[in-house]
Amino acid sequence: MFGDYSLGDLGAIFAMQGFAGLILFSVYLLMALGLAIIFGQMGVINMAHGEFMILGAYVTYLCSTFFQSYLPSLFPIYFFVAMGLAFLASGALGMLVEWGLIRFLYKRPLDTLLATWGLSLILQQAYRSIFGAREVGVELPAWLIGSVQVTDTIEVPINGLFVMAVTLLITGAVALLIFRSRFGQQMRAVMANRAMAGAVGIDTDKVDRTTFGLGCGIAGVAGSAFTMIGSTGPTSGQLYIVDTFLIVVFGGAASLVGTIASAFSISQTQSTLEFFLSGSMAKVLTLLAVVGILMLRPQGLFTLKVRR
Repeated sequence: MFGDYSLGDLGAIFAMQGFAGLILFSVYLLMALGLAIIFGQMGVINMAHGEFMILGAYVTYLCSTFFQSYLPSLFPIYFFVAMGLAFLASGALGMLVEWGLIRFLYKRPLDTLLATWGLSLILQQAYRSIFGAREVGVELPAWLIGSVQVTDTIEVPINGLFVMAVTLLITGAVALLIFRSRFGQQMRAVMANRAMAGAVGIDTDKVDRTTFGLGCGIAGVAGSAFTMIGSTGPTSGQLYIVDTFLIVVFGGAASLVGTIASAFSISQTQSTLEFFLSGSMAKVLTLLAVVGILMLRPQGLFTLKVRR
């Protein structure tokens, strides 16, 4: 397999595949951050998480169309507006879903799985009715098109760099929110001991609703970033939901560091294997490796000891 390539070619190949893995890591991490917050905080298995991501992608598509048609002079900055609106739209829908559905199913994880799976089908049909069954794509601003020439054989896409920068910013903001803010203290208190948190005056219902909305909002931002690397369709979110759950479980539920480490290792392994094997075989081998590690360490790479 390697005999047809020189050492320089192999170095360039692994560098390019490594960068492709970083772009995949960025989308995986944005998806997994929201899911880890929801699953780690409330124990809710949100099978509709991919549909919240696609809502953010559709909001970005609508912003792209609107700015092209009515505000062409501001088109270069529309993506920043789209990400903000994607966060608000997905977060608001998430809070509505928590209030109307999820709050009745706490401590019943299998019921949340079934309910959110049904919600995902409803949202898919809603997207199909509103936007059509065909996939749509967004028009990128000129400054996001092209690549940076690193060496003679290695080029780095500018939109990939932008996605990674957004991921770094969102991850840092989530870390500050969880570990340095008053709301983060309340969130961790509820996660550690819900009854005691309520006894000291924390509004656990409000914390749950805000947390669910935050996780869904982050998924919306992930959908906005997703439009740069793929087209958007009603069922596009289902392509990522299994990988996202795998990342959260492999890293350890409620562990931010574990989620980051898991997303990085899975994305890099999958990206590297895809060059030498088919995409489906790369996924199979990655899954087998993760399952094997989980058999030895069922709590995941990192775990937090909490009391309920």
